[in-house]
Amino acid sequence: MPTLAFVLPFVFDTSLRFLRAALAVPGLRVGVISSDPLARFGPEIAASAAGHWQVENPLDAGQIVTAVEGLGKLLGPVEGLIGVLEELQVPLAEARETLGLPGMRVEAAHNFRDKARMKDVLRAAGVPCARHCLAHSVAEAEAFLAEVDLPVVIKPQAGAGAKNTFRLDRPEQVADALAAFPPSAERPTLLEEFVVGREHSFDSVCLKGKLLWASVSHYHPTPLEVLQHDWIQWCVLLPRDVSGEEYAPIREAGAQALAALGMETGMSHLEWFRREDGSVVVSEVAARPPGAQITTLLSYAYDTDMYQAWARLVGAETFDPPERRYAVGAAYLRGQGSGSRVVGVRGLELAQQEVGELVVEAKLPQRGQSSGGGYEGQGYVIVRHPETSVVERALQTIVRRVRVELG
Repeated sequence: MPTLAFVLPFVFDTSLRFLRAALAVPGLRVGVISSDPLARFGPEIAASAAGHWQVENPLDAGQIVTAVEGLGKLLGPVEGLIGVLEELQVPLAEARETLGLPGMRVEAAHNFRDKARMKDVLRAAGVPCARHCLAHSVAEAEAFLAEVDLPVVIKPQAGAGAKNTFRLDRPEQVADALAAFPPSAERPTLLEEFVVGREHSFDSVCLKGKLLWASVSHYHPTPLEVLQHDWIQWCVLLPRDVSGEEYAPIREAGAQALAALGMETGMSHLEWFRREDGSVVVSEVAARPPGAQITTLLSYAYDTDMYQAWARLVGAETFDPPERRYAVGAAYLRGQGSGSRVVGVRGLELAQQEVGELVVEAKLPQRGQSSGGGYEGQGYVIVRHPETSVVERALQTIVRRVRVELG
């Protein structure tokens, strides 16, 4: 019976869902590495885990190595090391190389994690992507800006989920950003040309370097636009049919990008833009399953458990490509106002009357809940139907009817 170590730095609902899926794979033993005691994950996980090793910093490769060695003494040889958090991918790779375990190596992990290096690799492989500059000084940044028209995007070298990513439209915004976050040799800043187009994701499964399956979703609007405007509600749509020729360019570019970056076995999340002329531009690629409930959306679209499919993929190297049966969408409910807490939610009854029969899952904002600050908001509603147009109208109804008030 193979034994895997699952590193879980933080107690997030999504991470726990992946962990539960791994624990449920028949014939697989899973030990947990975390900074929290196992009891904090709940009695179900505590009873199912083959073992647990607590560390001070689960993002430190050395501590991961020590934990895997400790679990090995308790459980016998550990044959795999896994985790779903973006920030984990490099330390996991470093620990695998130290321990001689299979899985993504350090060079490939850096290709995915270092956004400037990623763009260099993609451009060298002929993958269409935005022009960029990893500026180590204000002078380097200004030289790049002299070549690229505004707007531009400024972001950290190793970011995730549009965090600390900003669009700069005017020269004074550029000056303020460079003054607030001056690029240096120790902390360089990534600048990119702003790509005009509709944003999508390309979520895929690779096994031993071969692309086996892929899905396309649509973002309405882009996460960056959502972060810039508090009043915008974000939606993700998975159309029923993604096999048409209109998706051929991203299927080709996606496969090319994953091969260039070094994807071997696992799920990945690639974000891309379609320009008005139909051409595609790859934005970023993450060597992990998609976040923002997209793995849940995939489960509903394919009428299967994609969390378990991921666990079988990384645990037993098996994957049966599913058939897409539904269109699915998520409306993310974002608070309106300047407060730090949810003080009320309006319009739920009307939305329920109009689209309630299409709802398959919901996490509704609760009074007193923290406002947070991400593009996922304070809750979500997932709808499903065989026809894409029905799902699109339902999403529009939800974001029009439901209002989360902050105070």
